[in-house]
Amino acid sequence: MSPRLAVLDFEMSNLRSAVKALERLGADVRVAVDPDGARDVDGVVLPGVGNFGEAMRRMGARGLDTAVRDAVDRGVPVIGICLGLQLLFAESEESPGVPGLGILPGAVRRLRTDRKLPHIGWSHVTWAPDSVLGPDDPGDAAASTYYFVHTYACEPEDPSLVLGRAEHGTPFCASAGREGVMGVQFHPEKSSAAGLGLLGRWIASVGAGAVAR
Repeated sequence: MSPRLAVLDFEMSNLRSAVKALERLGADVRVAVDPDGARDVDGVVLPGVGNFGEAMRRMGARGLDTAVRDAVDRGVPVIGICLGLQLLFAESEESPGVPGLGILPGAVRRLRTDRKLPHIGWSHVTWAPDSVLGPDDPGDAAASTYYFVHTYACEPEDPSLVLGRAEHGTPFCASAGREGVMGVQFHPEKSSAAGLGLLGRWIASVGAGAVAR
């Protein structure tokens, strides 16, 4: 049976691209605009692009912040994509004073780099050993190269939460998570075969009841 996934919609994401990618991989996808839409599913996808504070405001207005926390409390796997990963953390320098979901301990900070921002383009990710999201062959560079568009990156309090790292003049966290909650800073839905491979591995982990590492 195909995993049932809820993709949260607060009108700040590449929703259509994410849904199409997940459906192409065989998932049973529903778009959730309120907490009811995120119930009775096997996994929750939190995509996002744009401003941290505005995203939290829109999620709160629709009750989707509660939906994510409820999913985590029930042990339902959650994956954040781009801004969706950042929203899992407690706060962001982009929107001082605006609380994030606080599910993963740490903060989101502007990239400290002498390179041009935002960081736009393809970058290689070095995955932690045995990460659910990493490719089967760590030596396959093409399978670990993804498309990024961002100015901010997560800084987990606990280094063990970092699942993957990339560089843009300086190393940064490209993926983070623990247990059933994880996310990626890049856009797998825009990352061709490498991105589809990652989403496929996550879907498989949802079906198998796997955890983040």
